[in-house]
Amino acid sequence: MSGAREQLIELYSAAVAGANVESLTADAVASVPLERRHRVWLFAFGKAANAMAAAAFTALKRGLAEVAGGVIVAPDKAESPSGAIAALIGDHPLPGRRSFDAAARLGQVLTQKRGSDLGIVLLSGGASSLIGAPLKGMAEPDYIALCEMLVGSGLDITRLNYVRKRFSMWGAGRMALALAPARTFCFAVSDVPNNDLASIGSGPCVPDPTKVHAVIDTLEESKLLPRISPPFRQYLSDVSKAIAPETPKPHHPAFAYVDARVIATNAVAINAAAATARRAGLAAVVNEAMLTGEAASAGARIASTLVEARDKTPPGGVLVFVWGGETTVSLNGGGAGAGAGGRCQEFALAAAQKLDELGDRAEGVTILAAGTDGRDGATNAAGAIVDARTWGRVRAAGRDPADALKHHQSHAALGAANALFSPGLTGTNVMDVTIGIVDRRS
Repeated sequence: MSGAREQLIELYSAAVAGANVESLTADAVASVPLERRHRVWLFAFGKAANAMAAAAFTALKRGLAEVAGGVIVAPDKAESPSGAIAALIGDHPLPGRRSFDAAARLGQVLTQKRGSDLGIVLLSGGASSLIGAPLKGMAEPDYIALCEMLVGSGLDITRLNYVRKRFSMWGAGRMALALAPARTFCFAVSDVPNNDLASIGSGPCVPDPTKVHAVIDTLEESKLLPRISPPFRQYLSDVSKAIAPETPKPHHPAFAYVDARVIATNAVAINAAAATARRAGLAAVVNEAMLTGEAASAGARIASTLVEARDKTPPGGVLVFVWGGETTVSLNGGGAGAGAGGRCQEFALAAAQKLDELGDRAEGVTILAAGTDGRDGATNAAGAIVDARTWGRVRAAGRDPADALKHHQSHAALGAANALFSPGLTGTNVMDVTIGIVDRRS
């Protein structure tokens, strides 16, 4: 391996390759028991939808299955492996007109299935938004406002999803109800902590374990309840009084027809990065505890951890540290005045600040923080690569890095320091990776 930046990019690439959705999807679909009487319906939603659908279709044709139709919804150009399968583009990170159209098209296709058919549902990160649409009778602008508020709330992804899916057309197991009694196999690429199937893609094919009172409590504790539309508040009240039905729970008979499992995780990715480092002759440490919480706080903490490790590393030594997880960014006022930049970029800018504060002790410490999907927030960057000089480079470029961090303007600040990392969309999404190199060779 060469310089620190090149080393980190190589390790990131190894992490992404470790979560190779094509091979994992093909193996999963090959395990599905197919019979000639089965017509198969193929559905793929998320950032990895195109790759997963292509791999699944190949595996199905190899098994001589009849693919009757289906729907693919991706954030970029959607590609269909068959004329029978609709390929659509949805909106992300917030649902919009294309998402609503995709959700409606999914409903139309689902009406064509028979009870003797077989459904294969492939999920990856971003599915909640890509096929996001409100429940029947709810206003689309209210739904968009809810999603926007939740994304900027600072809620962790699990709590965010169990609020959002409460109002979503296909979330909380509602797709399983539409597919039943057709046998359904759901294979998911996990972008959430604990690989919770009820959170991935808002859990379209699994029961919703969360009761409405927990949703109301979350909205009240985070001071969000008064900010959602009156009809949405009324809906929650009606469910709590049993005037409106709860979301589908485990006892619902539709779930007897569903087999759902996770096929790719964040752990696979970070262990692949560590294995690549070790093959290059570097000592590598995988941190089992996932990174969560506020991105800026986590970035400063990891920078301090790496500098402490440098203090203990003898001259000439090189260490690699790998973390996985997903932090959050709380936008005050729902995002008013906030600039571009996602959680990984804010994490990196805060890490750069801490490295700058620690001065000479931080020499030789370089950090990459990036989303495995290749996109961080509403930007084209996956994240950033920073070191002890990044903070100073931002200042030298005429920007105030402290003000940028305060106002969530990490993208422009890191861009001014040439610290952004933009590999392009990767075709997978297993949360984020943070990789730190401690190099005492100079």
